[in-house]
Amino acid sequence: MSIEKFTVEKVLSVHRWAHNLFSFTMTRPAHFKFTAGQFARIGLMVNGELVVRAYSVVSSPFDENLEFFSIVVPDGAFTSNLQHLEVDDELYLDKTAYGYLTLARYQLPLAHDLWLLATGTGLAPFLSMLQDFETWTKYQHIHLIYSVRSTAELAYVDRIQELAESFGEGHTGFKFVPIITRDPNATLHDRLPILIENGELEKVVGLSLNPATSHVMLCGNPQMVEDTKDALKQRGLTMNRRGEGNIAVENYW
Repeated sequence: MSIEKFTVEKVLSVHRWAHNLFSFTMTRPAHFKFTAGQFARIGLMVNGELVVRAYSVVSSPFDENLEFFSIVVPDGAFTSNLQHLEVDDELYLDKTAYGYLTLARYQLPLAHDLWLLATGTGLAPFLSMLQDFETWTKYQHIHLIYSVRSTAELAYVDRIQELAESFGEGHTGFKFVPIITRDPNATLHDRLPILIENGELEKVVGLSLNPATSHVMLCGNPQMVEDTKDALKQRGLTMNRRGEGNIAVENYW
């Protein structure tokens, strides 16, 4: 891998959400441009070798710095080292942003209701979208559905509320719906595909998934993405291809 494709950036802050979840901010070079929903490739030197992984950007495209949200993979070549980040540490940043999980991919159906379905750190690209005023002006209804295993892993909750109040001021169609799969007392605790199949998600949201109006984005655990795609297809929704269709997912590599 050519190191010339990367710039060296400095860590500005680190926040620990849970024993296995953390976020960090880093400097952003002036040339680094991205669209809300895209991902960056971040590198670490491990035993003299550059190890690179893809991370969706949490930040707004207009922020001065870059923010990312990471899970710790036990014995992972990358996150087992990344989890020890401290302020002023150096990271490598690919000069180019990647990915097609952006609102610009939707041509038909026309924008009406947006469903952002995330598990774990798959929340990241949706936080970026919620920091873009265009998202709020484009959609009458925005539903952020965030599935985690435990309450301790429910990150960014206060930030989500702040974004709704600042970027979505006056917008009456936003709803944040947490799902806690290992808490039987939570309002919603089944997996996303099940909640779609049995109609419980739509009941809580107060709106139906509709092939004629709904844009649905999925990001997170690969098995969740596959199973949720199948559940949505059973409801008549289609994959977005060449700008047409309801369902969009991200492929990081």
